[in-house]
Amino acid sequence: MKRIFLVIASLAAGAAVSTPAMADLALATAKNCMACHAVDKKLVGPSYKEVAAKYAGQKDAADKLAAKVIKGGSGAWGPVPMPANPQVTPDEAKKLVAWVLSTK
Repeated sequence: MKRIFLVIASLAAGAAVSTPAMADLALATAKNCMACHAVDKKLVGPSYKEVAAKYAGQKDAADKLAAKVIKGGSGAWGPVPMPANPQVTPDEAKKLVAWVLSTK
């Protein structure tokens, strides 16, 4: 009986750990981020892994990138500008950026 409980508890813990990552991928998809970005390859914009590597260790990266998600920007990754995304709320932008910065 204890063994069954441990197996169930382990599966539940694994689901709890993987759910936030999937939820943030779902949010990125819902907000149309995945039209220009992918987790591990360059599309129109850089991959999320490239973004995480570029901004690793920068204390102000999350705030800077959250603002860029909403307002757009240009020049950081070449000539193609990132369009503004006013449909993304500040809380959603923070959640998306935290997820992007965690992809390594």
